[in-house]
Amino acid sequence: MTASQGTEETGHARFTYRLRVSSTALARLLGEWDRCRWIWNECTARSKKARAENEKCGPARLDKMLTETRTMNAWLRDGSSVPQQQLVRDFGKSRAKALRDVKARLPMRQRAGMPKFKKKSHADPTLNYTRRGFRIKDGRLHVAGGISLRVVWSRELPADPSSVRIYRDSLGHWYASFVVSTEVRPLPETGAVIGIDWGVKETATTTGDAHDLPHQEHGRKAAAGLAHYQRMMARRKPAKGKPDSRGYRAAKKLTAKLHKKVSRQRQDTGRKWAKAVVRDHDVLAVEDFRPKFLAKSTMARKAADAAITATKTVLIAMARKHGRIVHLVHPAHTTMDCAQCGARTKHALPLSERTYTCTACGTVSPRDKNSARVMLVRAGLNPAGADRGRPDSPPGRQAA
Repeated sequence: MTASQGTEETGHARFTYRLRVSSTALARLLGEWDRCRWIWNECTARSKKARAENEKCGPARLDKMLTETRTMNAWLRDGSSVPQQQLVRDFGKSRAKALRDVKARLPMRQRAGMPKFKKKSHADPTLNYTRRGFRIKDGRLHVAGGISLRVVWSRELPADPSSVRIYRDSLGHWYASFVVSTEVRPLPETGAVIGIDWGVKETATTTGDAHDLPHQEHGRKAAAGLAHYQRMMARRKPAKGKPDSRGYRAAKKLTAKLHKKVSRQRQDTGRKWAKAVVRDHDVLAVEDFRPKFLAKSTMARKAADAAITATKTVLIAMARKHGRIVHLVHPAHTTMDCAQCGARTKHALPLSERTYTCTACGTVSPRDKNSARVMLVRAGLNPAGADRGRPDSPPGRQAA
């Protein structure tokens, strides 16, 4: 997407707010969730039976099942039909995705898996409402079933939401996530371009030193506290078939709280860096790096702590929001090509070697800096380098 300063294009974004839930509203929300969870488990049972008997279990049959069960059960009719219908649709999408993966013969580790039963003690409540199932009045969120919720409006909604998802996280906090149509808000043009290479030593290395993103190591800093809480959980874990003790639940909550803190730190770091990059550059050449393979290497823990995928996702979303152009560059041989002359080394550089030396032109530069410049060359953003680049280099694909 090429967007000038005056261009306006619409998209969708989620705006999430904290909820203050009263005891009455809490009881009603949990009641709605009990009904929805029962319907999900009923759909799972019907799906298993249909698969065993080689029968169809599509959306139409699931909708018919919901109508029949609501007719026979007054307990289900006491709840709103909106979240129940949305749950059936979500179940249908999840089941269809699993069947597509089976049909495509994907490896087991890549398959989504068939929907499973939701246990009361493990599944966190999630309720979805379409536009006809909620309204915002006097600053409060009113959802079907006579449930009134107080929203902590940390920022204004840019437009009327089309749907809302109400959920509870692992800490017991309730949130409302609104889907809103948004417009591109272009930033002033700067005429600058930037190449970005992802890594583990540094999360992001760019063609400009000012925008490099060092590895913040939020997970490593919290590792000692996390290990302490996990040992507490291990000591207090109840025997199989026994209910969780108060001490075990307390240790579990402390563990979840620390995980949440680390997640928010990574998210905050990624957003601030992405905003600075997007603000200062019109065009971005970003390595289309997929670090899934690192999960099986000796760098798995450090790579997970770097949160490369999350940072990349935030960067692309920020660029789309502000009308910047993003080129996703194929990562093949980016550490082997020379950004100056386009020559390619005969052998891949080991990770321990952090300096790139070109045997053709003699250029010496830091390995990651050279890769960041290669991003610009492959995206066609560096005319001098692109003219001398390898003609068979994988082209960059445009993401925004």
